[in-house]
Amino acid sequence: MKIIIIGSVAAGTSVAAKARRNDEQADITLYNADYDISYSICGIPYFLGGEVDTLETLTPRSALWFKKRYNVDIHTRHEVTEIDPEQKRVTVKNLNNNEVMEDTYDTLVFATGATPITPSIPGVEKNHVFQIRTIQNTTQVDEYLKINSPKKVTIIGAGFIGLEMAEQLIQKGLEVTIVQRSNQVMPHFDKDMAFRVEEHLEQKGVNLLLNEEVNAISDNRVETKSGTVIEADMVILAVGVKPNTKLANDIGVKLRTTGAIAVNSKMQTNLTDVYAVGDCAESFSLITGKPIYRPLGSTANKMGRIAGDVITGGTLDHRGILGTGILRVFDLAVGHTGLSEKEALQLGYDVEVLHNIKPASADYLGGRELVIKALADRETGRVLGVQIVGVNGVDKRIDVFATAITFNAKAEDLFHLDLAYAPPFSTTKDPVMYTGMALQNAIDKKNRLITPQELKHRIENEEEKIQVIDTRASKQFEASNVKGAINIPLANLRTKAKDLDPDIPTVTYCNSGVSGNAAQNVLRNMGFKEVYNLSGGNKNYQSFSKN
Repeated sequence: MKIIIIGSVAAGTSVAAKARRNDEQADITLYNADYDISYSICGIPYFLGGEVDTLETLTPRSALWFKKRYNVDIHTRHEVTEIDPEQKRVTVKNLNNNEVMEDTYDTLVFATGATPITPSIPGVEKNHVFQIRTIQNTTQVDEYLKINSPKKVTIIGAGFIGLEMAEQLIQKGLEVTIVQRSNQVMPHFDKDMAFRVEEHLEQKGVNLLLNEEVNAISDNRVETKSGTVIEADMVILAVGVKPNTKLANDIGVKLRTTGAIAVNSKMQTNLTDVYAVGDCAESFSLITGKPIYRPLGSTANKMGRIAGDVITGGTLDHRGILGTGILRVFDLAVGHTGLSEKEALQLGYDVEVLHNIKPASADYLGGRELVIKALADRETGRVLGVQIVGVNGVDKRIDVFATAITFNAKAEDLFHLDLAYAPPFSTTKDPVMYTGMALQNAIDKKNRLITPQELKHRIENEEEKIQVIDTRASKQFEASNVKGAINIPLANLRTKAKDLDPDIPTVTYCNSGVSGNAAQNVLRNMGFKEVYNLSGGNKNYQSFSKN
């Protein structure tokens, strides 16, 4: 069997390694137009910021290493320019000397990756404008930083790469402005969680311009469509990536609306003996079964292993993804998995929403606050998605939630998880468990929740009567409160409840939700017909109201 793989970063080399483990006799060749193979794109911002000492750390494998280890031939600076699927033949150009050769295959794999999107902005071609994608352009960025010592940088785009670069360049002492065309950072987050990241960026000195578009780039400044002028002696383009599919499209490989290559669970395309993996290929959602495109190194490696196994007679299947992601933004960890509220509503789910604010570990040992937004389907109880922002403990919890969602967990299942507990690492009732309890109670309508958005709408709708009870101490109430709220501390609620109307919808709240929940139980048991607890409490409401 002769296997040709086009591309040799994460996905392509994973195909080769798995195929070789399964079949010692296979003839495996990789062609790569780039200089480098199997490198860590995700580590590039940390090299530019100085956390990674040498660029070689991000390129631990060479073509020679793969030849010795796996007996596969990797040809860098060799571009596949044409493919004849009927004759199973490829035309390859050696970019070092422009020589052209032909090769044949039994099985062809597209691992052509993705390319950064270049926006149509006058000035993007200037030599102080960069994209972050390959080892070669990373070298160029690094040299520019060292030689020109820029003082002010503008980053266009507020996704993962844009935020990571902002963190790293601020820490190097540069002034950083982020320009984002939408009204929030991190497009896969909901706005009511993304604003927490935005606040933290501004606290760290990042100048954040939302709902703005860059109109032009000149030698020392950036101009936006609103007329804002930003001084900038360096510009980073971080507006996303698009799959490299031209070669595949030219031979009739099917693409989907995402622009990526359509594949089945075996990573097979619509053409016989042609596969696609990594950032050029589409995946599908574990929750909905619908196609999604979320290019990540972890998914690319997984896809590569599956294809390498199937090509050599194995039975692996791609089971889909949740789009799980995490990044560090200065002191915060920011993670998400599954559907956002926006996505769930667009898909027609009847969604229960919880904002859970809890310490990641025992507060008497310095446990820092986690803000968890969790979604569940009211009809089935299934957990649909989670977003978390916090200083520590985010990675642990997001992985637990991702695992639970993968195995179709319902909200009630989260409480029954036997999670590791000791005061330095967790609380006796872990935030994951508490999330499950509160979600299930809300779904069962025992302890119904109301989001800040919903409460604000009800308050502003003067035709709808509602009574809001602040259960905190008077000093806390005086410091900040929900407009129109009545202050009745929890200890006084049973005696003061007679002054309230049990037939009017009632909302209880405390600082983050626990005492509000207790007050909700008191009123329900006293015969109040419709009682809600404010999701995330006053902390969440005040933060939401500011944004």
